[in-house]
Amino acid sequence: MTSRNRTLIPTAKQGLDKFKVEVANSIGLTNYESVDKGNLASRDNGLVGGNMVKKMVEDYENKLTTK
Repeated sequence: MTSRNRTLIPTAKQGLDKFKVEVANSIGLTNYESVDKGNLASRDNGLVGGNMVKKMVEDYENKLTTK
C-alpha cells in the first residue's frame, strides 16, 4: 500500500521530522527517531500526530492574536 502522506513543501520535511521527534520526546516516547513506526501502537503514533497538530494550531492562534 502506498502512503498518501506527502509534504506539500519539500524543504519543510526536515523541520517537520525534527518537530515530530521533539513532540514524541515531550510525551515520553524515547528513541522515537530510531524506532520502526510500524511496530508502535496506533495510539502512540496518533498521540504524536495529534500533539503536533495541537501545537501548530496553538502557534497559529497565538500569531493571530498578536497582530
